[in-house]
Amino acid sequence: MFTALTVVVLCYLLILVFVFFYQRSLLYHPFENNYSTDSTNFSYEEVYIPSSNGNSLKAWFHTKDLNNKKTLVFFHGNAGDLRNRIYKLNLIKDFEINFLIVAYRGFSGNKGKPTEAGLYEDAQNTLNWLKNKEVREDQIVIYGESLGTGVAIEVAQNKKFAGIILESPFTSMVDAGKFYYPYLPVSFLLKDKYETVKKLRNINIPILVMHGKNDKIVPFQMGKKVFEKANKPKFSYFPDHDDHMMDYNKNLLEALKNFFQSI
Repeated sequence: MFTALTVVVLCYLLILVFVFFYQRSLLYHPFENNYSTDSTNFSYEEVYIPSSNGNSLKAWFHTKDLNNKKTLVFFHGNAGDLRNRIYKLNLIKDFEINFLIVAYRGFSGNKGKPTEAGLYEDAQNTLNWLKNKEVREDQIVIYGESLGTGVAIEVAQNKKFAGIILESPFTSMVDAGKFYYPYLPVSFLLKDKYETVKKLRNINIPILVMHGKNDKIVPFQMGKKVFEKANKPKFSYFPDHDDHMMDYNKNLLEALKNFFQSI
């Protein structure tokens, strides 16, 4: 009995050690590829945004009119590269807006390794780059996709952006970790916590929360809680059958269109 218990304890400790040291490999998947065969049907300039340590971030910049139209800044999720969002951008380009989508450090060939602090810095550098282009803060709409919702919330705190859109958001990475690994002391182990709900009180701009009720990666209840905790004015789009990667159909596009018109 003692020997068996010892083995169990040692195995559990080894799991803790593995998770602690390799957790970022479990969280960030820059080389995962989905939708990579889609072709762009929008024009864009490939730009490089200065980052820390002399590195730069690859980004795609689609412009119509920087002075008179709003600019959507897109922060993507934890997997894949810029090409994996082409199917969304092909439709977003039909709105009367400019857009800028940036790849984080470690993604799309960028140097560096992703961390919570690093992604926040990348996002802020992106906004600074737009500021240097003389794009006003109140003309910017922030868009966060999945993990990118945590990034979007961070940089939107106490700002006067035109609005913020959250697609498939989570309440915090701690909550997500507890959902997937209830047998681990996630609060103690986790390095990158992305505490979205705690920061919502600092978001005082129009917000649209989109989350599929059939999400098998981030439970819908998290997106619902984000919406409930958000300050007004707030809007929601909660389709019954959408999974984590939401269906960019006419209903979702109508929700986006209505939100853009409201701001």
